[in-house]
Amino acid sequence: MTYHYEQDLWSIFSTIIGWCYFLAWSCSFYPQVILNWKRKSVQGLSIDFLCYNVLGFLCYSIFNISFYFSQDIRDEYKRRNHSNENLVRANDVVFAVHAFLISTFTLFQTFYYKKDNSQRLSKIARYFITASFIGVLCMLMSIEYFEKFMWIDLMYYLSYVKLLVSLIKYIPQAWVNFKRKSTLGWSIHNILLDFTGGTLSITQLLLDASISGDWSGVSGDPVKLGLGVQSIAFDIIFMLQHFVWYRDDPQDTEQQELLKAHEEEQV
Repeated sequence: MTYHYEQDLWSIFSTIIGWCYFLAWSCSFYPQVILNWKRKSVQGLSIDFLCYNVLGFLCYSIFNISFYFSQDIRDEYKRRNHSNENLVRANDVVFAVHAFLISTFTLFQTFYYKKDNSQRLSKIARYFITASFIGVLCMLMSIEYFEKFMWIDLMYYLSYVKLLVSLIKYIPQAWVNFKRKSTLGWSIHNILLDFTGGTLSITQLLLDASISGDWSGVSGDPVKLGLGVQSIAFDIIFMLQHFVWYRDDPQDTEQQELLKAHEEEQV
């Protein structure tokens, strides 16, 4: 009786952690949107990063929606994982869909607000995005015509695209900050919230595995674990860039940039 009571308490605690990481990660997108709106500019942002974000969260949304709502996907997962349920939760679904929508909105801001001539999608990003969609088409053909894969395999493919995107998407932004020797235009509040979300996400995943006594749930959802680990690693780099390596007076620097932009508009 006591054992089940403790399990219920830990499950409630896990749910609370899940929604806390959802709030932290979801809110992390808004400081950048607000900063772009206040500056009426997206200078300092990497277009590659924004496009990677849209692609990644599109894949992650499809993955989570399928694992949470599709009975066929859930049954196939149980057949491959000793009848255990997958660890995708409602907060994972809501977060992924919300992240895709707000990332798409942020990308649209680049078509409306001022950016410099160097801000364009790189060839590497174009090749990667194209290759990812070609991979989806190949998987669909294999499922439909050759029956070599099942739908859950396509979901795993999308999760690996998301994981790979997450591993590389911050590199262009870190490089932009390095070249400019400044983090102006890149919201540090975004990073602090992202760091919080990544920590809580890993905590929930490990806690759920511990409660169920099934650590295969961690390997069965590699994208969630990978997302948390990579976000923490890159967030530390960005915090070092902002607070240590390229530390300056943000207000003075921003005023100078706004004045320069105003002078250019007058010309």
